[in-house]
Amino acid sequence: MHTMWKGSISFGLVNIPIKMFASTESKDIRFKYIHAVCGTPVKNIRTCPTCNKEISWEETAKGYEYEPGRFVVIKDEDLEDISPDMTKTIDIVDFVSLAEIDPIYFDKTYYLSPQDTGTKAYILLQKAMNDTDKIAIAKISIRTKQSLAAVRVYKNLLVLETIFYPDEIRSVDLVPGVPQNAETDSKELSMAVQLIDNLTTVFDPAKYTDDYRQALQELLNKKIDGEEVKTAPTRPQNNIIDLMKALQASVEQTGAPEKKAKKTAKPQEKEKVKVKTTV
Repeated sequence: MHTMWKGSISFGLVNIPIKMFASTESKDIRFKYIHAVCGTPVKNIRTCPTCNKEISWEETAKGYEYEPGRFVVIKDEDLEDISPDMTKTIDIVDFVSLAEIDPIYFDKTYYLSPQDTGTKAYILLQKAMNDTDKIAIAKISIRTKQSLAAVRVYKNLLVLETIFYPDEIRSVDLVPGVPQNAETDSKELSMAVQLIDNLTTVFDPAKYTDDYRQALQELLNKKIDGEEVKTAPTRPQNNIIDLMKALQASVEQTGAPEKKAKKTAKPQEKEKVKVKTTV
């Protein structure tokens, strides 16, 4: 696994040398634009519409559009003057409970491992955070960006999650059409709760797959092998528009046989069902 950042965790007066690794990778299938006539990849060419000519990277500059069509030019030295202190340190500023942070704040996750001289302090921080059930709020500078982050225990290691600043989270008041103080039908609510109960299970990430990516890969493989591509059958449309009928049908469709048996079985039959389930 490629090390993307080296530095240390600053924990009070304790300094823990660490290495950081990307915890995820994109599995998206990417396409290139090609010339449909000859199959050659198309080049992206930088042109200036005013000068009507192709330009090189050396002729470009950073510009901020503060009004439509009006820009201020920003030079590299301008950014250097205001750049945050690019220390290789994850500065822990607070410890909080994970439950206090809504998932909307989380951005990207990185694995952290100790460097050769940081193993003892790394394990100590990991165990202390695990025992107190707390996560750390920290600041880190990656490349030219200073980010807010959360350091927490994941399985047998520490992970760092960059999190958005509060002013980067859009207000829910900006979302149009959200009903306010709407009343719900008690029967419909009861049915919806039952539907949730039928669909409730232990989270197992292995059961979820990217169906579209798998279908796309199969399509590409067939294309590469020169096989005929058949159109997939269309899914049947559900024409139920009555909410109560839709809920009832959903509950009946998702009701597990074991749950139905437990609800309908007589007392002496319940034990049989229970024994069969545990075998």
